[in-house]
Amino acid sequence: MSVVGFQDIINGPLSQYLGLSEHIGGDVAKHAQFVKLAFNAQLQYVTLATQCSQPTQEKQMELLKPTSTQISTIQDYREKNRGSIFFNHLSAISESIPALGWVCVSPTPGPHVKEMNDAGQFYTNRVLKEWKDKDAIHVEWARAWIQTLTQLQAYIKQYHTTGLVWSGKGAAPAGSSAPPPPPIGACPPPPPPPAFDIGSLSLDDGGADERSALFAEINQGEAITKNLKKVTADMQTHKNPTLRTGPAPFKPTQFGSSAGGSRPAPTAAKEPVFTRDGKKWLIEYQRNNRNLLVENAEMNNVVYMFKCEGSTLTVKGKVNNIVFDSCKKCSLLFDSVVASVEFVNCQSVQMQVIFE
Repeated sequence: MSVVGFQDIINGPLSQYLGLSEHIGGDVAKHAQFVKLAFNAQLQYVTLATQCSQPTQEKQMELLKPTSTQISTIQDYREKNRGSIFFNHLSAISESIPALGWVCVSPTPGPHVKEMNDAGQFYTNRVLKEWKDKDAIHVEWARAWIQTLTQLQAYIKQYHTTGLVWSGKGAAPAGSSAPPPPPIGACPPPPPPPAFDIGSLSLDDGGADERSALFAEINQGEAITKNLKKVTADMQTHKNPTLRTGPAPFKPTQFGSSAGGSRPAPTAAKEPVFTRDGKKWLIEYQRNNRNLLVENAEMNNVVYMFKCEGSTLTVKGKVNNIVFDSCKKCSLLFDSVVASVEFVNCQSVQMQVIFE
């Protein structure tokens, strides 16, 4: 029944909102298509909850990826179109679309939706004020969207009062991630050395004469030294110092050193950053800092950590999403997110949800 209830939202006020958005056209119509995809993704998630038992926290985040991707797309579209004549329309949706994060909220998902609906009404009121005397369709558009979230809140109260109910009897979903690639095999052994062909050796008469001469010299015994040249006093460096002024002995080239003999100077380390810029928390270039703490954040905030190493970030409370970009050997501890946690171009990072 919970699936039917959610479908009623899609076929009711959401369908009205989509139709009015198409009628208005432009950025409003394009924006609405992302909203449609977000609700369809959530319908699939709710349907999954009726078929399977509750998965792990990490697996839930993986399954929520399609929804969170659309939420991010909706918000990014608003940011990229600040010059649009429909900016208030785009803002009304962007500010309230995190309401779809109710599936991660427990034990009060309903009030979460109401809070997001109230946040969006700041901009729907602007739409009403700007367009009520110009074109009544914009008034209907604003009311249709508000009604969509109002009905979503009523749906949650009826079916998922204290959080999304996983009522299925089947095994926990396996997720949509692709299987890991097969392990790379070891390098093949080097080829064997070429066979030594004994049959190719030549023992013809041409070499016999040279061997006879060699044995003859060896058989001379002590007399062999008579053929050596004597080193006279003028050929000895300690008796003839002028020999020391000659060219220096050959020295092999030292590989790995630069031609000038100096190594390039290391790149200067950038100053660490920890600041809040509006709705975004910026943490950059932190090194070996285990006490990074974001607190008093709001649900529409974004936490962005860039090029940090050997550091630990703790996020207290609920934020919209968290992004680690180009970080190495870093850890994340957080309470909850509305949309997603993303790791981009990172190495050896860890994540843990804080359970209270």
